[in-house]
Amino acid sequence: MDSTAQSRSFGPSVAELYTPKLVTILREGYGFRDFGADAVAGLTVAIVALPLSMAIAIASGVSPDRGLYTAIVGGFLISLLGGSRFQIGGPAGAFIVVVAAIVERQGYDGLVFATIIAGGIMILTGVLRLGTYVKYVPYPVTVGFTAGIAIIILASQVKELFGLQLLTEPAALVPKAVALWSAAGTLNPATVTIALLSLLTILLVRHLRPNWPAFLVAVAAGAVATLLLHLDVATVGSRFGGIPNSLPAPHLPAFSLEKLKAALPDGVAIALLGSIESLLSAVVADGMTGRRHRSNCELVAQGIGNIASVLFGGICVTGTIARTATNIRAGARGPIAGILHSIYLLLFIVFAAPIVAYIPLASLSAVLVMVAWNMTEKDEFRSLLKSSRGDAVVLLTTFGLTVFEDLIIAIGAGVVLGALLFMHRMAESVEVGSGPRLIREDEADETSGRTAYDSSAASTRDLMIYRISGAFFFAATARVSQVLERVGDLPRVFVLDFSEVPFIDSTAAHALEGFVHKLQRAGTQVCFAGAQPRVRRTLATFGLDEPSIRYVEDTEAIRHGALNLQR
Repeated sequence: MDSTAQSRSFGPSVAELYTPKLVTILREGYGFRDFGADAVAGLTVAIVALPLSMAIAIASGVSPDRGLYTAIVGGFLISLLGGSRFQIGGPAGAFIVVVAAIVERQGYDGLVFATIIAGGIMILTGVLRLGTYVKYVPYPVTVGFTAGIAIIILASQVKELFGLQLLTEPAALVPKAVALWSAAGTLNPATVTIALLSLLTILLVRHLRPNWPAFLVAVAAGAVATLLLHLDVATVGSRFGGIPNSLPAPHLPAFSLEKLKAALPDGVAIALLGSIESLLSAVVADGMTGRRHRSNCELVAQGIGNIASVLFGGICVTGTIARTATNIRAGARGPIAGILHSIYLLLFIVFAAPIVAYIPLASLSAVLVMVAWNMTEKDEFRSLLKSSRGDAVVLLTTFGLTVFEDLIIAIGAGVVLGALLFMHRMAESVEVGSGPRLIREDEADETSGRTAYDSSAASTRDLMIYRISGAFFFAATARVSQVLERVGDLPRVFVLDFSEVPFIDSTAAHALEGFVHKLQRAGTQVCFAGAQPRVRRTLATFGLDEPSIRYVEDTEAIRHGALNLQR
């Protein structure tokens, strides 16, 4: 048996699973035009990442330079070694809550040990090929903890937005709100003016010039206004003394077994959140580009990036959804765009570090307010509340525990509730037979070639029918999506036979929505056949309803020409 046949029988080899995407694009052929596109995309992302990295670091309880070190060192290694073509690594808003709590309890040294532990766990998870299991986190849990983090970020920026004077600011939300209210008399009008100016600038730039870097323009406008009007507001220079103009040398804090034990729970928390956030970002990139990432390779790169980041004075690093999407929209061809984004940031601190001292903290807080607002996922939150009582319970439980208790407790409780809800729903579906399976279980991250299309499944070349049998829920979403995304030449009409699908949950419906809209953008008409009423209701909740989607009783009606084959 040759190597190709062996690969098809047993899945991709270890080398294929852990080969960085950088190597893949170089093997495909990488020319000067590709480099030019990546250079422009990398510069675009760097302009976005510059104010964000500093703002996230300050909100995390550390100096702004540590955010830049994170984007430079961690971002460089994630692009160099990662399993996604377009992933951009850096400090993320989702980590603000975790990092700030660790720094408050154990100082920066505790964060270093916790992040090194997290990096080791992520590397081990990738080596053991456990990255696929991260995808089993239900969609309501992801939306719930993301929205909860957004609320905490918003609350953490009130002090800087209004220039309030507080000796100590409690970490818990309720005591924080009480302390902020008691300090209302110390409000600084100049700080409020700069904050409002920055927020309005972001909104206007996004509306009038959507291709411009709104965050950077807002921060620059705030700095210019502070200088010209001689406003008495806190700046990066007045609070932190500016930033250095070079990377620090690698350094480890003094080791002790007590510090290591104290950092272990936080390390597990960082590893869990980092794995979810980075793979979620990679999945978003896949949906935007039609490519497929290598999840275990990506986790190994994330682990290495986290360890290196704190060795060079940074904080936790992960794949960032907004910056990754910006990278794709800017025309990136591959990981070299992410590498160049880190190099651009390094050049900035080498040649322009003194400029940072003039940036008002209120402007950086305005940036984080917009980040938090975008993180709330308002439409998804509303859709989940309407989809079913069970999904709403999982969502609200995760959200409430994130805001008022602890992020890791929230994720754990949400996953357990999601599993219990699934078992309850399966118990209600016992009358439905399992039926033949559409897809073979595939434990590999990525396989070569596409799924062959059986021409006997359709009456014409303009018609393609895929049948899904059994409950379509969050644990099956990745497997079903993998087959659907491998569809070759798109037909005029694509039919999903749902006659043997007794149940679909919000995670699966959300994934299916992205696939259907991709087909519609390509001019393909989409039809659902045999969908049960409760399945149709769930699909409609996520935008898959008539008239944009056709519903028919069965596939035979389609085969006999009941559906008009038109683009």
